[in-house]
Amino acid sequence: MKKTLILAAVSATFASASYAQSSVTLYGVVDAGFTYTTNINGNNNFAITSGNVQNSRWGLRGMEDLGGGLKAIFNLESGFDVSNGSLNNSSSMFNRMAYVGLSHPEYGTLTLGRQFDSVVDYVGPLMAVGTWGGTYTAHVLDNDNGNATFSINNSVKYASPNYDGFEFGGLYGFSNKAGGFADNRTYSFGASYKYDGLQIGAAWLQAQGMDFNGAGSVQGSPLAMFNLNHRQRVWGAGASYTYGPLVGGVVFTQTRINDVGSNSLRFNNIEGNLRYNLTPALGIGAMYTYTNANGSDTVLNTNGSRSAHWHQFALQADYSLSKRTDVYLEGVGLWGSGENAVGMTQIGSTSSGGLSSSKNQGIITTGIRHRF
Repeated sequence: MKKTLILAAVSATFASASYAQSSVTLYGVVDAGFTYTTNINGNNNFAITSGNVQNSRWGLRGMEDLGGGLKAIFNLESGFDVSNGSLNNSSSMFNRMAYVGLSHPEYGTLTLGRQFDSVVDYVGPLMAVGTWGGTYTAHVLDNDNGNATFSINNSVKYASPNYDGFEFGGLYGFSNKAGGFADNRTYSFGASYKYDGLQIGAAWLQAQGMDFNGAGSVQGSPLAMFNLNHRQRVWGAGASYTYGPLVGGVVFTQTRINDVGSNSLRFNNIEGNLRYNLTPALGIGAMYTYTNANGSDTVLNTNGSRSAHWHQFALQADYSLSKRTDVYLEGVGLWGSGENAVGMTQIGSTSSGGLSSSKNQGIITTGIRHRF
């Protein structure tokens, strides 16, 4: 009897140690509120909306200690609409991320699956959309994917360790098509550096052959509306500086899309953003972005003009009720110029609402966000 008790105790000890070396965490964001939007296909709209400041999501992340600093990791993340409980992408359960890989503190992290590109990883944290501003502060049509409107399928991704503030990484998304290696493939790379309050970052993304393979690395780019869905190139760079309760940043991104011929369209975005914490609980933020678009004759040509321009402003107040729950009030205005701006003006991406019937669009949103 005594030996049986000792054996049971030893077994329980080893079982506890084994379980202690691995973990699975459930996490997420639930964001919902009231949103008033002007000029959606000729009408104003007042609605209950989801993901106003941060896209609503839930996920599972886990790790297992393999010894010697090496860990097996995974992450599964699904975006959803709080207002009706539906998935953001009905054809994919884990529509934001789904990957598995290995991580080591000296050699970095290597992962396989559906993942975010380097623009999202290294330039996104310098934009309002990637920090405090949220969904509606994305640049016109989310043309540079700052709001992670699409993820990269079939991808292998590497992220370096932190070398005294310097980090870098890259991603390659396979077409997964027999006899069509270059059909709908994606590659991306970027780097960032942090020193005291300074943070800088730069990244490049190219998705090519998207019209050749519908099951390849990219589906769902909002710029597919222009039927220039052969290649999309994005590059960007920016910097931010934190001084006490004040954080300010500036970012430049450029996006080019084209078909297999000579038809093309280019977006340039210049953003300045500022956030100040009046108290530990209350913060205010402001953003301004100038965007211009230039295209070939077959894409943009209204009365001889091949360009369009937009000025985008955003103001936000956010109050924390606790470490995990906050309420917010935000207004975003988008003013276009040039006849080509009609039919292209939209705050955020196609998931945010709808195209404006004019050159202008505005949004006022208020709601509550809970993180778990």
